[in-house]
Amino acid sequence: MSFPKRVWDQIKNITAGELIAALERDGWEEDSESRRGATIPFLKPGEPSQRIVIHYHPRKTYGTKLLKALLRDIGWTAEDLIRLKLTK
Repeated sequence: MSFPKRVWDQIKNITAGELIAALERDGWEEDSESRRGATIPFLKPGEPSQRIVIHYHPRKTYGTKLLKALLRDIGWTAEDLIRLKLTK
């Protein structure tokens, strides 16, 4: 999944905390039973259910490849990023 340059410029420095807050706004729930160390698993209820693991380090940003992979696995589009207030 590719994002337009204007969108990518706004999300490329997203922190783990901002990403987690957006996941929660989108209906994802933390799977606290499976949490280990700096990894936080999230589940999205529904058919089929989805699971994603976020590596959490306060105030740290993600590298380009990891962020693109996370967004691809989550399945957000540019419209979703606007809806979740990650971009304008």
